[in-house]
Amino acid sequence: MQKRPWYKIEEEEKVASPALLVYPEKVEQNIRTMIEMTGGPEKLRPHVKTHKMAEIIELQLKHGITKFKCATVTEAELLGRCKAPDVLLAMQPVGPNIGRFLDLMEHYPDTAFSALVDHDNVIDQIGTQALERGVKAPLYLDLNVGMDRTGIRPSEKARSLYSMISEHDGLIPAGLHAYDGHIRNPDIEERRKVCDAAFEAVTQMKSELEKEGFPVREVIAGGSPTFPVHAKREGVIASPGTTLLWDARYSESFPDMDFQIAAVLLTRVISKPAEGTLCLDLGHKSVAPEMDFPRVRIFGMEHTKQVGQSEEHLVLKTNDASETRMGEVRYAIPMHICPTVAKYPEALTVEHGKVTGAWRVAARDH
Repeated sequence: MQKRPWYKIEEEEKVASPALLVYPEKVEQNIRTMIEMTGGPEKLRPHVKTHKMAEIIELQLKHGITKFKCATVTEAELLGRCKAPDVLLAMQPVGPNIGRFLDLMEHYPDTAFSALVDHDNVIDQIGTQALERGVKAPLYLDLNVGMDRTGIRPSEKARSLYSMISEHDGLIPAGLHAYDGHIRNPDIEERRKVCDAAFEAVTQMKSELEKEGFPVREVIAGGSPTFPVHAKREGVIASPGTTLLWDARYSESFPDMDFQIAAVLLTRVISKPAEGTLCLDLGHKSVAPEMDFPRVRIFGMEHTKQVGQSEEHLVLKTNDASETRMGEVRYAIPMHICPTVAKYPEALTVEHGKVTGAWRVAARDH
């Protein structure tokens, strides 16, 4: 008897497509791998932006992970509801989000909240509003180590910002944060060299701040590609996110990391509009479209070429179109899982080939 592929579900005819499937056993194995790589859960601050699900947060808490990172206030609220002990809002709050960030401390007293900053105006606004509320807000200085997306370059200006946090009555200096998502060398040794070179400025700045008498409680570094490097650093907290679910892009790009694909899309053939052409129901609304083709890796259709995508449709070119049945079920691994998850209100859980329930993507809205 032929063994059922690990991703395939029984009674797939009962599942409407497109659907997001999550495999809890594989998620848990990825959590164990993360902990093994760092040597202990205390060296981890995983990002919840990838999954946005309470059940995955609870799995991490079960394994002793107490520190988390998030990108939105809604994700922070979800972590608060889960009673996560320590939560970093890794997006500098501005405008009304400053008040929303400070509200978290009042609404979820069992959780210690903090945020990233990189500008004196924001530091002053958070500090002023914190004083008005009678609280102290812990802030990390966000350092730009080459990605040029957020943060401030390690410099005299950066040191003055950390000093500003330290000396403000409404603020607590929590430490330094450095995200190096631009470092994606497929070869782990090359990735390590570039990562080490970028991180040198962070180490130097920490040393200088401490010499000046400013406490640097924690240094948080990296994302998923550089996780193997930061995981081994003494005194550094690593903050991967994609490692929890993994995806086709990272699996192909970083073979040195032993994570398992834990999320798959169920899709169907919905049309055969021309000779050699198939259409699946995996449009922009169902899978992240921000990258070039391919958008997914489709099991059993590796020979097809993805040539078009619109809101509801993914168009393929293949020599086997005539042999493909209308309504045929296929399974696909997203190239980029993080924004793909956010497109679904829930993920169906699959255990031993059976759909066992659903996990709500609880923090998908802003």
